[in-house]
Amino acid sequence: MKKAQAKKTKKAKKVTAKNVKTAKNVRKTDLGAIFDAHVRHEFVDHDVAATMKTMAAEPYVHNVPTLTGGDGHAGVVDFYTHHFVGKMPADTRIERISRTVGRDQVVDELIIYFTHDCPIDYMLPGIPPTGRKVALPHVVVMKFKGGKVAHEHIYWDQACVLAQIGLLDPSQLPVTGAPQAAALVEKSRRKRARA
Repeated sequence: MKKAQAKKTKKAKKVTAKNVKTAKNVRKTDLGAIFDAHVRHEFVDHDVAATMKTMAAEPYVHNVPTLTGGDGHAGVVDFYTHHFVGKMPADTRIERISRTVGRDQVVDELIIYFTHDCPIDYMLPGIPPTGRKVALPHVVVMKFKGGKVAHEHIYWDQACVLAQIGLLDPSQLPVTGAPQAAALVEKSRRKRARA
């Protein structure tokens, strides 16, 4: 009986030691920092080559509401070059609401603010600039492989952006526009103030 118990204890220690070793390896790659560098290259540097250096050999980008993005290295480079990187309005800014970091994935909840003063093909394909201000909550799910971005799934409420640029009337439909982002920011600030 004692031998069996000693064997279980020894086995448990091995598993624990292995888990600790694995956890140390995970900490060596700061996925949040890679995520931040990727976004900085997209929105601040407007550098497609630098953005691609943060990505795996054959990544994909999928904007869920509009089915835009790119598959594979060439497809992502084409999407970034012709439809995304450096194509956002000059006043675009991002406010992070929350971040969740897992072993091989980072999920950011954020709000993108901009004035719709230029075409935004990936988000509003075929819609000319309206000059209206937009505050749009997003969720970005970034998966990593080998310390590089393997894919991005980007979610937003398309009705929210369409209401803000005047293409949907929120008084006639169960949709919201800018109040959606304002409520999210307010709730997040109250939570942080209590912490």
